[in-house]
Amino acid sequence: MMFWYGHGVSGWGWFAMSVGMVLFWALIITAVVLLLRAVNSPHEHTHTLATPPPTPEDILRERLARGEIDEEEYRRRLSTLHSDPLAKG
Repeated sequence: MMFWYGHGVSGWGWFAMSVGMVLFWALIITAVVLLLRAVNSPHEHTHTLATPPPTPEDILRERLARGEIDEEEYRRRLSTLHSDPLAKG
């Protein structure tokens, strides 16, 4: 009869059960949030592997677009890139 009416859980037992329940749900919610973030985040490593590095012409084009060099310097450097380096020596 003692089992049904007095299961022996003191105040500390109830406190431990309450804290345990809060920690359990906090763990479950954290796991769900991390899972949702992992599923919804863009996969940066797949994009970087598929994109080839910029060519020298691309870099020159970007510098011209940003205004770092003018059109004359762009054309001069572009012709230098396309010239044969062995023919100058």
